[in-house]
Amino acid sequence: MSTSIANLNFLFNWRPYQAKVLENFSSHIDDNHFHIVAPPGSGKTILGIEIIKRISKKTLVLAPTLTIRNQWEDRLQNFFTTDCNFTQVSFNIKEPSDITFTTYQALHSFYKSFEDKEAYYNFFKKHGIEVLLLDEAHHLKNEWWKCLYNLKEQHIQTVVALTATPPYDSDNSEIQKYFKLCGEIDDEIVVPDLVKEHNLCPHQDLVFLSKPENQEINFIAEFRLKIALFVTDILKNTEFISFLKQHRFYAKTEENLEELYKFSDFFSSLLIFLHESGETIPIEKLEVLGFDKKETIEFPSITHEWIQILFQHLLVIDRKNLVEHETYLEILEKRLRELAVFSKNKVNLVGNELLYKSLSSSPSKLKSITTIVQQEQQNLQDDLRCVILSDYIRKEYLNCPQSEIKEIKKLGVVPIFHHVRVSTRDKTSLAILSGSLVVFHSSLIAKLGLIDNIQNYNYTPIKSDTEFVILTSTTASKLTIVEVITKLFEIGHIKILVGTKSLLGEGWDAPSINSLILASVVGSFVTSNQMRGRAIRIDNQNPHKVGLIWHLACIDTTSEFGGRDFEILARRFNAFLGINNNNNTVISNGIDRLQLPTNFIDEDIQQQNKKTLALSKNRNLIAQRWENAVNNGKGVIKELTFYNEKNKQYPQLKKLYYQDIVKYTVGEIIIGLSFFLPEFIIKNFNILLQKGIVYFLFVLSSALGLTFGYKIYKSVQLYLYFGLVHKKIDKMASAILESLNRLNHLTTPLNEIQIKTELLAKGNVSCTIHGTNRYESTLFIKALDELLQPINNPKYLLIKTNWFRKKLKLNNFFSVPEIFSARKKETEIFQTCWNKHLGKSKLVYTRTINGRKFLLKARLFHIHNVNNELTKKNIVWK
Repeated sequence: MSTSIANLNFLFNWRPYQAKVLENFSSHIDDNHFHIVAPPGSGKTILGIEIIKRISKKTLVLAPTLTIRNQWEDRLQNFFTTDCNFTQVSFNIKEPSDITFTTYQALHSFYKSFEDKEAYYNFFKKHGIEVLLLDEAHHLKNEWWKCLYNLKEQHIQTVVALTATPPYDSDNSEIQKYFKLCGEIDDEIVVPDLVKEHNLCPHQDLVFLSKPENQEINFIAEFRLKIALFVTDILKNTEFISFLKQHRFYAKTEENLEELYKFSDFFSSLLIFLHESGETIPIEKLEVLGFDKKETIEFPSITHEWIQILFQHLLVIDRKNLVEHETYLEILEKRLRELAVFSKNKVNLVGNELLYKSLSSSPSKLKSITTIVQQEQQNLQDDLRCVILSDYIRKEYLNCPQSEIKEIKKLGVVPIFHHVRVSTRDKTSLAILSGSLVVFHSSLIAKLGLIDNIQNYNYTPIKSDTEFVILTSTTASKLTIVEVITKLFEIGHIKILVGTKSLLGEGWDAPSINSLILASVVGSFVTSNQMRGRAIRIDNQNPHKVGLIWHLACIDTTSEFGGRDFEILARRFNAFLGINNNNNTVISNGIDRLQLPTNFIDEDIQQQNKKTLALSKNRNLIAQRWENAVNNGKGVIKELTFYNEKNKQYPQLKKLYYQDIVKYTVGEIIIGLSFFLPEFIIKNFNILLQKGIVYFLFVLSSALGLTFGYKIYKSVQLYLYFGLVHKKIDKMASAILESLNRLNHLTTPLNEIQIKTELLAKGNVSCTIHGTNRYESTLFIKALDELLQPINNPKYLLIKTNWFRKKLKLNNFFSVPEIFSARKKETEIFQTCWNKHLGKSKLVYTRTINGRKFLLKARLFHIHNVNNELTKKNIVWK
């Protein structure tokens, strides 16, 4: 007898974090969306089936692969029925049942088979399918998104989305599409939850650094030198300066205001360039930006980014309007192409992609891999289960002679295999596993015979080392080669497995992995997180497993911050939640938790690598840190950090940013007075005796004014401008919270919510919100981030004003967060809350000509704009 969806019943006990998700389910499903983020190993599939059961409507379940599709039916029968008797399932989308399991690819093919798309929608209406469940929702591609989104709009009532990693690093339009289909994230199961419940093992990310080889360093240095010479030359080029001055934005500014404000970046770059080249900018050009004749104007220094904006506009965006100058533009374009900074209609003077391609695939990473493997062999001995993932196979190097291995200059499966093979003390445990190439040591043929009949396979020795053979299977084998090699790896006959991320990065399961080396340079947050997930799963055969995930970065030693390869790696770490390397262990995201160098020019990379290798030796310490951290914290909270020390543009303010402004200036004045007063009194004691105390005090006050007056004036000015930074942020946070409450964005009572703002080292400030649900904390952090980020193109601006500011010609510009900008009435409520907590302000609508003037001034020219600092959104377990 079959069972209806509503009668499905989970046969086991829910894990605490699963129970918490289900407890909140009814409140989240009110908008007919349920979007959950959960890492591999958290039981997403089980949760998905329970959600289907609770909704109790006909459901279409979509998975990225056939293997994952089949897992859904397996989990349903084995975890929700006593004798696998649920029959209302289908794997055929053309013949749907109560629950239909299929793939995104199959649905897309089905969609394309309908010439009349109305018939496609009617098919689902006819069969009464009202629920879409999207598994591994981050896989959604453009073509898949369309057939799903249209179906949702036309008919589907409810969308349930499950993912391990939302595609945060896609472009903005892709992210918007993703959330348009899946809805906002309702709940999240995080890694600490799973480690605490022993569903994931303790683990640590380690970054191993390498320096570019001489050839690469020379390439980078030559590129930077060529660009520097070009910039120096173009700033003195009278023909180019004359060409810029003829541009309509400069020559006829007043006649082109509307277009000028639309392309404010370009106009600013034009003025900054002309100023840097020695031209005097007429005041009427600056009045367009909102400056008056009495105002002292400090131009930002010219940078490669400003010149990039300038040429991008001239050669691409505005080119159709510069037809009369086309011959000259072709000369400029040719020059930039020769410098390799203009390609695919994009100007890039920084050379990000060009230099990244060189560094990310640097052969120096091959040496890093062999060093790591040797260290891990020493650390774990026979217990080592190491997987090395790369993007490409590079079969052309398979039969490379022994003498030429060190000359291989490309990263890939085969080059890694060769480098490890010639450097390892036990090459019999080394193998390659990819979709089209499988190689293992010939001594393992006998071991393979214990798993499958050796006659089912062909063995072809490789020329570079005949001890290794290429393994291919015959049709007689019931097991796939992947299954056979995986079993040999799990048993421990293979200890080092080199493969492609496409085969082993997702879906492949080998719980014994305790060391993962990511030599992949092509990919995203999503793929990085999926690959990382291989190493952090628990191993029932090894309850004390601690997984290490090794990340490789080739450092651009000519760049203070390490260059593009390190920058991209650091960005990916925003998706990884793990323990830090401090004695006071905290779980958070971001690369800062690893305490890597902040300045790579002066840092000894070799010394840093020694620290990393030493850390890898003590897996017990890593396990202990996890235990301490998960037990000391209750759950994840969102945190916004405001980084003062990253202000590189305006060094005159940097000194004051590093410390609380008042403490700094008062301290400085007190120290000055402690030296000044005794000396003054001794030298002028005769005046006190001859002319009396009143005259003496007059002389003293005059001397103090002359000596300390300007310093006190500047301190007061800066204090009035910046306030106490951390207290100002606390007040901003309070204004946002009150606004969210007054506009009914909060369901949590206000008295249960607490904001904590903390002054950190170097003048950095962190702000966290406690007591809210995930959605509310997301709204809060997003709004605060928009207030503190550099001004982009907000609908409304707040200008902080008072009598002192007007007298001192001071302004603070702030973007009104998007959530308060939809309607003017809501914006005014935010302004009221702002005025209550931070004092009077002026509200400016930036979609008018006058408003654009304020916006342009706020964005690009006000040297004292506090918004030029950077912020970072963190997730912290506390």
